Amino acid sequence: MSDGAAEPAPADAEGAGEKQHVNWLVGDRLVVSKYPYGWSWVSVSLPFHLLPRSDWRIAPKTPEYGDIVIAVPPDKAEDYIKRVIGLPGDTIEVRHGQVILNGKPVRQEVVPPVEIPVADQQFCDGRLCMSDFEAYRMRLPSGREVYEPPTFRETLPNGVSYLIIDHLQQQLDDYGPIKIPAGHVFLMGDNRDHSADSRAPSGLDIPGGVGLGGPVPLSSVGGRGEFLTFSLDGSQSWNPLSWFKAFRSGRAWHTLRPAKADGGDGDH
Repeated sequence: MSDGAAEPAPADAEGAGEKQHVNWLVGDRLVVSKYPYGWSWVSVSLPFHLLPRSDWRIAPKTPEYGDIVIAVPPDKAEDYIKRVIGLPGDTIEVRHGQVILNGKPVRQEVVPPVEIPVADQQFCDGRLCMSDFEAYRMRLPSGREVYEPPTFRETLPNGVSYLIIDHLQQQLDDYGPIKIPAGHVFLMGDNRDHSADSRAPSGLDIPGGVGLGGPVPLSSVGGRGEFLTFSLDGSQSWNPLSWFKAFRSGRAWHTLRPAKADGGDGDH
């Protein structure tokens, strides 16, 4: 369901100074609440997209800053997992990787790197899913291999705090400013350098575009991520007996709801 290889966990995943783990990985299975933002063409048929695209909504509600949501890009019937960074009416800008919301930089601070488990048997679009992090590959004293890319804690105006990975200077580090239209939200992935999110053009904008192409209409948001049920590392086959060896330990029942830090400016 996610288009990103790895996304960091919420800031309270472990104690201060301890190694953090990723929020979601390729191979994770998650539970989604389909109707916290009302009914739309996406939510009533998620994940099969049986209904035609439309802008109708029943009992509509607006997500909160930091919610992890399921969004459908404008040119394909796929599900992307992204985080709500901007709400209707906000002015959003990204400069050198720093989010600027309504003229104020969103707080970022360096934290110990997340640990992403190496999965040499897991491929995405013909290449290793984690190959972008090869420079950060290391072996722990236990013998387990992980990636430890540069990690930051980002805190939104309502106090919601979460971790992001940002290890490159690249085109998506600069965007806007734009004002988010009514009935839309601005979505970004926590894996900032490898996320097909609102900053990235869609296939309607340029040939081969894979992003969300700007703010996403709330009618194309199909639900909210709640928690993981289990995770497979890619070594499994069609034989269900192979799944037991492929299970990732410690992933089951991990929450996707963001932590809220002290000192937020209140709800939008």
